[in-house]
Amino acid sequence: MTMNAYTPDHHTLLGAIGLANRAPSVHNTQPWRWLLGDASIHLMADQTRRLSVADPDGRDLLLSCGAALHHLRIALAALGWRAIVHHIPNPSDPTHLAAVETAQRVPSEEDITLAGAISRRRTDRRRFSSWPVPDGHLDQMVRRCGEAGALLVPVDDATTRRQLTRAIDRAAHLQQDDPTYIQELAAWSGRSKVAEDGVLSGSAPSARRIHGDTTMRTFPGGTLADAHTGRGEPDGGELLVLATLTDDPVSVLRAGEAASAALLTATDLGLASCPLSQPLEIADTRALIRDQVLDSAAYPHLILRTGWLPTAAPLPPQSPRRPTDRTIDYLPGTRRPTHSER
Repeated sequence: MTMNAYTPDHHTLLGAIGLANRAPSVHNTQPWRWLLGDASIHLMADQTRRLSVADPDGRDLLLSCGAALHHLRIALAALGWRAIVHHIPNPSDPTHLAAVETAQRVPSEEDITLAGAISRRRTDRRRFSSWPVPDGHLDQMVRRCGEAGALLVPVDDATTRRQLTRAIDRAAHLQQDDPTYIQELAAWSGRSKVAEDGVLSGSAPSARRIHGDTTMRTFPGGTLADAHTGRGEPDGGELLVLATLTDDPVSVLRAGEAASAALLTATDLGLASCPLSQPLEIADTRALIRDQVLDSAAYPHLILRTGWLPTAAPLPPQSPRRPTDRTIDYLPGTRRPTHSER
């Protein structure tokens, strides 16, 4: 690849893509690949990694790829490069999700802070402590989601929260009654430490969990012990709905970018977090959330659960990732790097 003042060198690109690959994805499927050109990076959907049962329309795939795109933008920014993103640049190829060009820039303090949170972020499916999340923390998550092109709506009204948690519970029961869903989930769950994708056994609780009023997705083969809180202490997890005003592929992709912004912000603030996609994977419960929680004003894409871990709780294990070089390829005609440039 060309190395000049206008494009990052190959080593820098690999470092940025390695951080981008740390993005959260549904069941840690990592449903993306990167095509490198002489002056561009292209995000492609990997349809072989789409969940055919839980995600027949590819919405979770788009959200996951959007999160990877935002991770790439943050990684490049921290390395001194502004990412100029063109969403869905080729309408005739729906797998071509973004084309990214670069321009030099001085990293901001926020760029460096969020990039530093990438390697520390975990999906934490355990119980949270009762400590309240400060409004200022939630406001910062909301603001950064807005900058990424989506709405993040804290569900703090008791009646509205009850409607949301009922939709979460209903979705869990509906999917648990579907044998094809159970089979697909098992195929991506209970992975060992040497895995490159999927949900580690050590990242999921060993049985069904309901934290306070929130039913969590049950992953087969889980061995993660719950965090110890005080006896009778309520779970203080906050629920926030990620949404957009329109429901086209670009909007879903932007929602994924916003999810990344919110989760990295939570990590930087010391909060634990867990994306909840289950109730958005079923048309009926997604419609309920749109109507009852968002007053039909926006389209929901994801629920974020965030809160404080108990003081002595260890971090959950870091989810595995595929090696960077197995997630990239080169556009035809692109000069591939020599061994000394890698």
